[in-house]
Amino acid sequence: MNAATEELKNFREHYGDWLLTLLTALLILMMFVFAPLHAAGYFVFQGLAVAGLLAIIGGMLLISTSRLALTLMSIAFVANAFVFLWRLYQPPWPHDLYLVAGGWLVISLTLGTVIARAVFRRGLVTYHRILGAILLYLLIALTFATLFAFVGLTVPSSFKGIVFEEEPTLVNSIIYLSFVTLTSTGYGDIVPVHPLARSLCNLEAVIGQLFPATLLARVVTLQNQIRA
Repeated sequence: MNAATEELKNFREHYGDWLLTLLTALLILMMFVFAPLHAAGYFVFQGLAVAGLLAIIGGMLLISTSRLALTLMSIAFVANAFVFLWRLYQPPWPHDLYLVAGGWLVISLTLGTVIARAVFRRGLVTYHRILGAILLYLLIALTFATLFAFVGLTVPSSFKGIVFEEEPTLVNSIIYLSFVTLTSTGYGDIVPVHPLARSLCNLEAVIGQLFPATLLARVVTLQNQIRA
């Protein structure tokens, strides 16, 4: 047991930063490949998203020793897997979207906490830790996407241009809304109407401007200082 623990510790020390890059690539794949293809009608990519979530949990386990983080991520995975299996054999459940949104909110907040500790810890600032900071940026978008989902499901008319119903395009539309808000792109095809929806959009837009200019820039600066 001690030998296994020591091997895991050595693995974290040598490959922990590499896992930040791997998790970044995996989340990009899930958000920008799996979600759009599922929205296009390829249901198999929802199963790949569940498998990707399992891989994320495994990567987080190798980065962090927190039992609480592992427990929360495991609960979120079970919730997503349950909804996926339910949809295979049963008609849509009225509250399954709340369950999925809640699961992904837990995932984004828990993973974000773990990644933030890994990125901003003391030590050499590597290329992988910079990518970890980018992963945090993506997780901000994912967090707000889940919050938009809760608002849209609770108040159906809170957003104009998107319908919060059980359909394959919903996840991709919410992710799209979150990123055009985070980056202040604002195409105007989806518009917040409810005051709470507008407040969330304003908050995400502010964070989207401040994060690259402060935290991400700070990580890059630390790397350049170490090289100098």
